[in-house]
Amino acid sequence: MSRKIFTRDNVQHFLISNAVPIIFILLSAFAIPVSKFSGQYLVQEMLVRLSRDSFLVLSLLIPIMAGMGLNFGMVLGAMAGEIGLILITDWNIMGIQGMVLAMIISTPLAVILGWMCGSILNRAKGREMVTSFILGFFMNGVYQLVVLYGFGKVVPIRNPQLLLSRGFGIRNVTNLEGIRKCLDNFIPLNIGGVSIPVATFLVIALFCLFVLWFKNTKLGQDMRAVGQDMDVARSAGIEVEKTRVISIVISTVLACYGQIIFLQNIGTMNTYNSHEQAGMFAIAALLVGGASVAKATIPNVFVGVVLFHLMFVVSPMAGKYLIGQAQLGEYFRVFVSYGIIAIALALHAWKRYKDKERARRSLRGNA
Repeated sequence: MSRKIFTRDNVQHFLISNAVPIIFILLSAFAIPVSKFSGQYLVQEMLVRLSRDSFLVLSLLIPIMAGMGLNFGMVLGAMAGEIGLILITDWNIMGIQGMVLAMIISTPLAVILGWMCGSILNRAKGREMVTSFILGFFMNGVYQLVVLYGFGKVVPIRNPQLLLSRGFGIRNVTNLEGIRKCLDNFIPLNIGGVSIPVATFLVIALFCLFVLWFKNTKLGQDMRAVGQDMDVARSAGIEVEKTRVISIVISTVLACYGQIIFLQNIGTMNTYNSHEQAGMFAIAALLVGGASVAKATIPNVFVGVVLFHLMFVVSPMAGKYLIGQAQLGEYFRVFVSYGIIAIALALHAWKRYKDKERARRSLRGNA
């Protein structure tokens, strides 16, 4: 009898832990045939979206390791990256050189913003996610003020095509044609009609190696200790507050680079809105891959990006063929991006409760 209970308990634990990816796999299995897309088209789309989004999602791993939860404040890094892109567009620096220069320019700004974000989150322990979410809204207002009134007045802009007709402020859309797909097409490879962005995947692979290496460094071990128990880490001589700030700074800088990689793939930048959904979609993709507030791995990133964006691709056409309205798929995208975060957070709380219940049951069994 106890064996049956143990087996059922394990199955229940597995389903709770992997509920979100299971739901998306089932939805995809239903929606893909209904959408009537070819296999080649879906493979091409997934490769493009993996190369476009993976770096941004990977930037979330280090704060989770440090116990900071899901870093909604990554949008601050995205804003820093966009400022770098505006400047290199004004200076007409193209290709890989322009992209690298944008990263160099935006790195100090991302470090400052990350330090500010980490310092604020240290004063909101236990409420890091909601605090970083609100901080993102606040800094979005500051960013728009700077770009709308500072560029052209305080920061000189020589290219009249970037400026609004009044002579200051950047236009709503910034053309990034100079660096469009410069990284994706740096090492061209085409197999069976499917274009593979080799250079972008090499950069992502290097980032994955960096994360694996970083976990084994002294700082990485300190972050893991802080993430498990701050009081124990402090007793062991670890500077908890400093370690938490460093994790947010690293995440913000990496999110800055991720946004630049994302926008070089797109080729245009919505000057005032491109960064707004960067954090939301990256976090939703990570959760879809089976990650939680307390634990996330590199496989979670890639599984999540594929499943999340697969639903983004097939849902409009599935909606069109099912009820004659492709707009249903567009509404579904918004519902998924916000809803999946709420579901994942609720499941995380439920899983913690179940884990405590299992631990109590185990202790009673041992007694």
